[in-house]
Amino acid sequence: MSRVWSTLDIGRRAMMNSQTGIQTVAHNIANRTTEGYSRQVVDFQANDPTGKGNLRIGNGARAGTVGRVNNEFIEKQLERENNNLGYSEARASMMGRVEQVYNEQINKGLNQYMGEMFNAFREFSNNPESSATRSMVKESADFLAKDFQRMNRQLDDVNNDVDFRLATKIEEVNQITKEIVQLNEKIAQTEMVGVRSNDERDRRDLLVKNLGRIMNIKYTENKSGQLTITAGQNALLVSGMSRLELFADSSKAGGPNTQGQMEIFYKGSDNGTPINITKQLTGGEMGALLDVRDNVVGGLRNNMDELAYKLAEEVNVAHLEGYDRYGQKGTLFFSMPTSLEGASRNLSVSKAILEDVGRIAGAADPNSPGDNRVANLISSLEYKAVMRDGTASLNDFYGTIVGEVGTQTSRANGSHTAQKDITEQLKNIRESISGVSLDEETTKMIEFQKNFDASARLIRTADEMMDTVLNIRR
Repeated sequence: MSRVWSTLDIGRRAMMNSQTGIQTVAHNIANRTTEGYSRQVVDFQANDPTGKGNLRIGNGARAGTVGRVNNEFIEKQLERENNNLGYSEARASMMGRVEQVYNEQINKGLNQYMGEMFNAFREFSNNPESSATRSMVKESADFLAKDFQRMNRQLDDVNNDVDFRLATKIEEVNQITKEIVQLNEKIAQTEMVGVRSNDERDRRDLLVKNLGRIMNIKYTENKSGQLTITAGQNALLVSGMSRLELFADSSKAGGPNTQGQMEIFYKGSDNGTPINITKQLTGGEMGALLDVRDNVVGGLRNNMDELAYKLAEEVNVAHLEGYDRYGQKGTLFFSMPTSLEGASRNLSVSKAILEDVGRIAGAADPNSPGDNRVANLISSLEYKAVMRDGTASLNDFYGTIVGEVGTQTSRANGSHTAQKDITEQLKNIRESISGVSLDEETTKMIEFQKNFDASARLIRTADEMMDTVLNIRR
């Protein structure tokens, strides 16, 4: 009699196992397109058998655990390559912005304005008594100075865009760490009783990958399943169920080229002193943004300042040696920048020249209407090796700058394409391991359905056996 009851119990548990399997299959199918989801499987285990004399009779099966199919090594690789992808993508995007500043094919660029100014001096040397040629010199020099200012403003715009993106990323980081802390708490509470937090772990893994794409991080997991995440070298963002937020502030130190740039801070405690971690962020999107702003744009701005300063200096030295239409000693042609830093921003034609083109000096001697020696001297500066310790001309120096920008942009785009392929390949490997296959899940669903039908037949058979036994007793 007890064995008939055992058969009924085995059939009941088998039906429950089939229901658990079908529910897990349904969960997999429903989350097939959920980013970061890992396929779940039921681990069925045999129940402890019952001893009857020299026999050990089985008691069916039970659902042990519902686990996720997941390769931690692949997940860590994906997090690392996501960091590289974020860096390469952000760098390629910002270098594209920088390249537009120096794009001489779309816009009339600095090289053309510089050539027009020196050509205007050549025209002036051919007809030094003409007011028209003097006006051409003034206008071309004014356009050149304004294009220096235009490029400086556009580089400022790139920096402002970087700062805006950094502020957005900081908000995103704080939101991600907030959710990770919540998931840490849920996972610890759930797994404390021996149950795996599959969905919570999938979500947390995805958030860690997203965080790694934004910035360079290190993370570890303790015995209770909680993560500790550090940004940069020592910025502890998450520790179990507590977290610290990043915030941004504009730097007050530095010269004109760095004034007001955004710096990134965090506090080790609520009342602690803010710690600047800007230099520690070398990876991910934020690392690329900071590199473009501080190194690429900063270096380009320094080169433009050097070019503007040297141009003004050389032209002014030559112009001061000449004499204008009135027989007076030449004045400053460009308003000389007070310092090398910020020279491209502050370059302008002197007020005296703007107000009276007769003050343009073209003669080497006073009261010499046909004298053009100083005008020839200034026009020859276009090809004079005055840059880089006398090894490059103004045109060569600027051409090198444009060439470097083009090279860096091309490398950034190439690196992004290659890194994107690497990441996609890893995602495909992960999908082959942890992804949901509809064909496979459909096969399992049919299998569990057949198991359910067989379990029902088993219960019906055991019920009929029970009726037979009861009828015998009557």
